[in-house]
Amino acid sequence: MSDFDSDAPLEYDPAHGFIRTATGRIVLRVDELERGLLSSLFTQIIDLLDPVPADQLDPLAQMVGIAESAQRPDDAALARLLPDAYPDDDAASVDFRRYTERDLRDGKVARARIALDMLAATGPKITLTEDQAEAWMLAINDVRLALGTRLGIEEENHEALVRRAETDPSASAIHVYDWLTYLAETLVRCLQSED
Repeated sequence: MSDFDSDAPLEYDPAHGFIRTATGRIVLRVDELERGLLSSLFTQIIDLLDPVPADQLDPLAQMVGIAESAQRPDDAALARLLPDAYPDDDAASVDFRRYTERDLRDGKVARARIALDMLAATGPKITLTEDQAEAWMLAINDVRLALGTRLGIEEENHEALVRRAETDPSASAIHVYDWLTYLAETLVRCLQSED
């Protein structure tokens, strides 16, 4: 998530969110800036989460989905995306992680790729099925968690984020985080609404 080291301002139109149309479809309209930003964010999440290449795995471990060397990540953002199952028991957490982390990573990467592929294959109007919308929701949330961890955001209050962005050198990244929160909220509302 190093692309957010720049303090260049980011402009976005908060009216661009997910909507459910009268015909029941879930739609997102994106301009070129938004498309590029989302593509970059999903690519960064894929790079952060992409597991060890299959050709570097033990064949038996690959077949059964075991991550032989699974350990709690040192990277705080990655640790937020792949948390310990048993925070008070390191041995149990490592053992659980060996059997689940690879699938968890693969699922997160697959969802980010769904969103990334749709961004590449569509124009300014992206229409999602219910399954695609769920993938997008989870992928956006993964980006938010990683970015929020990098920024040290502990408060989910919009007004507090706006105040922080007025003086913080990473203001553009804070605005991106806030925009992602808005996208996630509009998508959740779409998924909860009746067709």
